[in-house]
Amino acid sequence: MTDHIRIRPAQGIWVVRAGGAVLAESKNALELHEGEMPPVIYFPRGDVAMAFLEKSGKQSYCPHKGDAAYYGIHAKSGLIEDAAWSYEDPREEVAEIREYLAFYPSKVVIEQI
Repeated sequence: MTDHIRIRPAQGIWVVRAGGAVLAESKNALELHEGEMPPVIYFPRGDVAMAFLEKSGKQSYCPHKGDAAYYGIHAKSGLIEDAAWSYEDPREEVAEIREYLAFYPSKVVIEQI
């Protein structure tokens, strides 16, 4: 694994809410620490209501994790653009996050319950 990325199981149950609805709830989330940045919680796709997510055309690249794809969320209030991302074919060093999604805390509520 890259020297400055650590991945471990996230303790407890984690929830994502958007527009008043629960989009994800997981006791199998992962916590990714990268350098000095705040940890990011990654949710397994099986614990996310994927029917409310729509892949957008946005992409980005991280030299440590690979190419990221972005997803909008269809909420009651409308589309929340690029609110989640996923490394669908991550670098081998971080393969644990394949089939997981992370969400922007500025666009949804992420909390441990």
